[in-house]
Amino acid sequence: MKRLHLAALCLLLCCGPVSAAEYGRHDLRSILTVSETASGKTHGLDLQALDRIIEDMAVHARNYPPQFDTDADRQRAAADIGALSRMLGVLTDSPQAQPAILLRAGFLNSMGHNLDVPGAAEKAVLNFEKLLTLDPANARGNLMYGTFLAGAGRGKQALPYLQKALSLGVADAHYPLGLAYLSLRDKRKGLEHLEAYLAQHPGDADANQLVKAIRSGKMEFRQGGG
Repeated sequence: MKRLHLAALCLLLCCGPVSAAEYGRHDLRSILTVSETASGKTHGLDLQALDRIIEDMAVHARNYPPQFDTDADRQRAAADIGALSRMLGVLTDSPQAQPAILLRAGFLNSMGHNLDVPGAAEKAVLNFEKLLTLDPANARGNLMYGTFLAGAGRGKQALPYLQKALSLGVADAHYPLGLAYLSLRDKRKGLEHLEAYLAQHPGDADANQLVKAIRSGKMEFRQGGG
């Protein structure tokens, strides 16, 4: 799956700090739980432990290009995503898959796509599609799927999901909506959504610089591999 990203935005990301902190060393087994019941051992998933790992990954790999202090950190994160994706796959492939798990798996695999983890993009699509079939009004699911599609160069496909997220009260959807419209070369609508986002977040330096780049004509598009 190809990536279409804005050179101006990429420049902003690359010129900032490499990352907020070193990517952590996580014991992936910590997400698994075992409890004793009258009928024997019951295996489960610790969502809080999983969320802590995903939150650390998101600091570095939520956006493209990902930002890591070292290549070793990047490789470790990619390996962690691959391992977690396989662990969650047992649950997401089940006919009884839960929206909470599908949401996390989709986000995890979308970050895997940013890290060139083989098959991650396809898994992200399956996770999000299954989630939104089960729960079409899932605001975070629509936002995450739309953001993923926009970042993967599928701006036109991203629009209905991001618009749905916006209609469900997710005001931050204005930002990826702006980027999606810009990827479709619609600067008027792109600016409209970015300015709506800035009305809510006037201190966002990246968004402010991106708007300035658009207005000054210094923004350009380029195709990324993936």
